[in-house]
Amino acid sequence: MGLILKNANVPQGDRQVLTNILVKDGKIAGYCNDISFLNAAKVIDVGGKLVVPGCIDPHTHFMDPGFTHRETFATGSRSAAAGGLTTIIDMPCCSKPSVRDGDSFHKKIGPIRDQAYVDYCFWGGMTGEDAREGWIDNIYPQIEEGVVAFKVYMTPSVPTFPRVSDAEMLEIFKNVAKTGLPIGVHAENYDICTFNSKKLEKEGRLDGPAWAEARSSLAEKVAIELILSFAEATDARVHVVHMSTKEGVELVKVAKKRGVKVTAETCPHYLVLNAQDSMSKRGSFAKIAPPLRGKEDNESHWQALADGTIDFVGTDHAPYEIATEKEYPDSTIWNTFPGIPGVETMVPILVSEGLNKGRLTLSRFVEVTSRNAAIHYGIYPKKGSMEIGADADFTVIDLEKEYVIDEQKTESLAKYNPLNGLKLKGKPVQTIIRGNMIYDEDGGGIVGEAGYGEYVRRQSIQRLERTLKYEKYEAIKIETKEAVTQNL
Repeated sequence: MGLILKNANVPQGDRQVLTNILVKDGKIAGYCNDISFLNAAKVIDVGGKLVVPGCIDPHTHFMDPGFTHRETFATGSRSAAAGGLTTIIDMPCCSKPSVRDGDSFHKKIGPIRDQAYVDYCFWGGMTGEDAREGWIDNIYPQIEEGVVAFKVYMTPSVPTFPRVSDAEMLEIFKNVAKTGLPIGVHAENYDICTFNSKKLEKEGRLDGPAWAEARSSLAEKVAIELILSFAEATDARVHVVHMSTKEGVELVKVAKKRGVKVTAETCPHYLVLNAQDSMSKRGSFAKIAPPLRGKEDNESHWQALADGTIDFVGTDHAPYEIATEKEYPDSTIWNTFPGIPGVETMVPILVSEGLNKGRLTLSRFVEVTSRNAAIHYGIYPKKGSMEIGADADFTVIDLEKEYVIDEQKTESLAKYNPLNGLKLKGKPVQTIIRGNMIYDEDGGGIVGEAGYGEYVRRQSIQRLERTLKYEKYEAIKIETKEAVTQNL
């Protein structure tokens, strides 16, 4: 064996089973209660801690290349590893160039190959300009490079990634539907958001919650209604990224019941923060799009995450430079950039506020942090699985560890976080990728090397076949000494 992970409590349904995990050539080779007859290059005793499939963040903006004053792929992936993430899926927009064809894909991946600490996939991109100019066939070179999905924005992103009009989005849906890949949509109505923002600014509103009021729940509701109609008309697989409202939850729930190919994600901040408190206190440091909502939305999202309406969690990690983009002379809630870091706090929040507080069962925790995203984006069972033959990616969690989020103590370049000061119980303490330790809290923090992280191509076209029910996590077979010997 290359590695034996000793005294690991692994998920079996909603139970934890104590065993030893065998790793060979970076893959899971088996499970065995008696390891006295085995040799390994390295043995790590995790002391009965919970070991789950390596957690995945399917929604990051690591800003590299092009915006490295905000974040680099090195600092972003170090932060991900410190947060218990083994794989991230980076968005196409926030880099120079934005990824919209094969050439831009190569210009993005080239500079970051030697920086990555964790494994990574890429989203592909389609814009309003691509639809207008007849460039939609640019989806195919991106597919050949292994992108896992395509992203479109209903509201402006960066200048090199123009938003879509309704007709342009419909045209993109028609074409991407033929490929079987998901289309992720930033679902906010552009006209409502723009009109209200100008109106409130003209009225002199400078308070933080004004941002959330301008980008109202209705703006998300009507946007989701439209994309669901387009999905039904084209048979496209639509994914509502960073859904924020209780109205969105109800729309997705009903659509799933009638067979629409729709999935949805939420973010940790939509589970534990609300606009009135956080934006009053932190202003632009809690400014995101879609904005924070209310406490009723928080509870709705926890319930939807538990019952299968929401399929998994992503962070929308999008950090900005404080001195030039978040807090500077003449900055207001209207002209600062919307975005917060998140990769280092996603898993801790879901452990503390979800698993440990009983909002999520163990099997559901595994689904929303790894398995479902891996299936949805076509990288399962290489990722998101503890089956024999899967990549030996593990997140080791101390369920009893208590700590307080400190925005200054982060691997990210962005030293701000609206979650600052939140007291949590339960934390990832070790991150293992393909059998190698990348993060070890008691062993010095980041212990992996830049460039170890690998690009993970889409393996196949897979789809979550779920409405309000979800499958239980696959049972892990704890093998006998004789069976392990025979297999090896």
